[in-house]
Amino acid sequence: MKKLLFLIVALLAGLAAGGGTAYAMVKMLGIGAPKQVAKAEEKEVPAKFVPTGKVLVPLVFADGHLAGYAAMEVQLEVDEAKADFVTQRMPLLLHAINMRTYRTPMAAGPDGMLPDLEGFRKLVDASATEAFGAKVVRKIAVTNANPA
Repeated sequence: MKKLLFLIVALLAGLAAGGGTAYAMVKMLGIGAPKQVAKAEEKEVPAKFVPTGKVLVPLVFADGHLAGYAAMEVQLEVDEAKADFVTQRMPLLLHAINMRTYRTPMAAGPDGMLPDLEGFRKLVDASATEAFGAKVVRKIAVTNANPA
């Protein structure tokens, strides 16, 4: 009889501990919670692409040696209301890009003449945050890359 009572108590304690853990995970981490609908302030705002024009980028190896240059064209996706602001401040973006490219290894391939496009995109993202502020540029599209 004691054995049966002990097994029932152990089973109930295990169920309580497991249920409590599951409840805590749902509440604290949102695991299994239904997707929330978009908030009013997160409504879809019309986007516009702003071109940067050609950007001449030095292709530098990881050891600091210059492999060559590449001409890149970039499009910045911004809210339509901020397109003029971004266009007016474009020289600040180009300055920020220039201040980063010479010290960022972007040469790829055996001869170093292939640019690292993902590295360049990240560099432009950091430069855009510096030039325009956080969350002004939604996405960055490298639309053209040619050796120069």
